Amino acid sequence: MKVITKQEIKNKLKSAGLTEKDTVIVHTSLSSIGYVCGGAQAIIEALIETVGNDGTIVMPAQSWKNLDPETGVHWTADESDWQIIRDNWPAFDKNITPTNTMGAVAEMFRLWPGTKRSNHPARSVCAWGKYSDYIVCEHSLSNIFGEGSPIGKLYELNAKVLLIGVGYDKNTSLHLADVRAEYPSKRNCIEHSAVLENGKRVWKEYETLSVDGEDFTELGNAFEKSCPFTKEPLGNAEIKLMNQRILVDFAVNWIQIHRK
Repeated sequence: MKVITKQEIKNKLKSAGLTEKDTVIVHTSLSSIGYVCGGAQAIIEALIETVGNDGTIVMPAQSWKNLDPETGVHWTADESDWQIIRDNWPAFDKNITPTNTMGAVAEMFRLWPGTKRSNHPARSVCAWGKYSDYIVCEHSLSNIFGEGSPIGKLYELNAKVLLIGVGYDKNTSLHLADVRAEYPSKRNCIEHSAVLENGKRVWKEYETLSVDGEDFTELGNAFEKSCPFTKEPLGNAEIKLMNQRILVDFAVNWIQIHRK
């Protein structure tokens, strides 16, 4: 098995078009790449050294198990125990709460020196660099992926999207298109999460757009046939880099045509 070094990762990132001062949201699967010398640490260092101190790196830090069992996120628990979960799930703490299935890179990035985290109990993001404070501030319960959310702010900043060994089903920016598009099945839902209010744990109810990403792989395939993006091989995986505005604008139109 070929060993992938940090320098090789940096070379591939630059070949794909990631440059100094870029703002980029990163989705990555370390295991898909193969043997990375230094693992998650090497990936993060390569990203930081590529964009530099005037760049900004964002990764999802979702803790989506902090949702009501009725949504299906606690599938191993019997329905008779759901109320126990509601009463006892730990309140979200952005300094402590781990990510859920975001991968080894995102989990290490959450703890990286200088990284900031937004305060959403189930759908937070982490950011490092020039615009980190701006991106993570004011992530309200109901506005998960819309205008003024971290994903919306990335659109304002003309950010890039970097996929490393993952598909469009992991491309969080497409949820901004969900918010902007109009389609017949669009609906809000009620969610619940454990949060701290005045130092006390509460099981908080909030209304938000129902998350819908079942067609994101199909959407991504259509995007790649119609819009510019770059790709580079990295070990057993591929790096794909794209402009977030172009992606979201395409996705809004695609969703309105195809989603019934």
